[in-house]
Amino acid sequence: MFEILFLGTSASAPSIQRGLAGQVVSHNEYRFLVDCGEGTQRQILQSGIGFKRMTRVLLTHGHLDHILGLGGLLSTFLKWESIEELEIFGGRTTLERVRTLLYDVVLRGNQPPMPLKLTELTPGVFFDADDFTVTAFPVSHRGPDCLGYIFEEKSRQPFLASKADALGVPFGPERRDLVAGKPVTLPDGRVVAPEDVLGEWEKGSKFVVVGDTSRTDNLVEFCRDADALVIESTYTEEEADMAKKFSHLTAKMAAELAVKAGVKKLILTHISRRYRGKDVLAEAQVTFPNTVVARDFDHYQIKKEQERKI
Repeated sequence: MFEILFLGTSASAPSIQRGLAGQVVSHNEYRFLVDCGEGTQRQILQSGIGFKRMTRVLLTHGHLDHILGLGGLLSTFLKWESIEELEIFGGRTTLERVRTLLYDVVLRGNQPPMPLKLTELTPGVFFDADDFTVTAFPVSHRGPDCLGYIFEEKSRQPFLASKADALGVPFGPERRDLVAGKPVTLPDGRVVAPEDVLGEWEKGSKFVVVGDTSRTDNLVEFCRDADALVIESTYTEEEADMAKKFSHLTAKMAAELAVKAGVKKLILTHISRRYRGKDVLAEAQVTFPNTVVARDFDHYQIKKEQERKI
């Protein structure tokens, strides 16, 4: 199961109700900050999640409304907060701008208070944990090296406790070994194989996050069968020409992508101050009913075949 907490959901500039782009994606003990617009550190504090384990930042692109908060965040780490390391991932041109911001403006010859690493990404899997992966894929926006991210749980075989009970497998390390694919020997000498107590292989949940983009035709396969898709919706169809001019989507375009890719849930963010959330929602739901418009501090759990808001 993945979780997402929206820290900022406004496009280009903050509004009274919405901060600039930033989301925290979590899976068990792992946390990923996706984009870091101006004011993100205040949103982190206000949300109550704090800075613990906030060691990885994934950037979708290098525009200021998606990276400017990194300066304040590092400045805070210099003076107040303790964090064991900080690794920032992004495309080459994005990291060039981040390097200037952090080293030339914030640090100005000083050393960062923790190991600080800027990791250049190319499309493909770049994070591989025991039970999930994170994959970067190319996105078309203004400028090169724009990225989206796929968070995907690895396929697994569920442990069938009823079968283990029937075979007399005790609670403890024996069951852990069976889940890990190792046979165990019971006190009476019987050998229980993993296939005796594990079910059929099941695909894990798939969660896709897209930042700013001007096209959706090149995103369909990356979003295919996602349990949830987070994507921008800066404009409505009334201003489709503006969306094209500034390389953004309308709510209808995002909804059409959800239909083509067969996603289960569509979550719209990056909302322009010119619109009310309910108007963006209404446009999208005509095409894809299972749509929500995220607000700051909305928190969703993403599970296989389902999603629920906390």
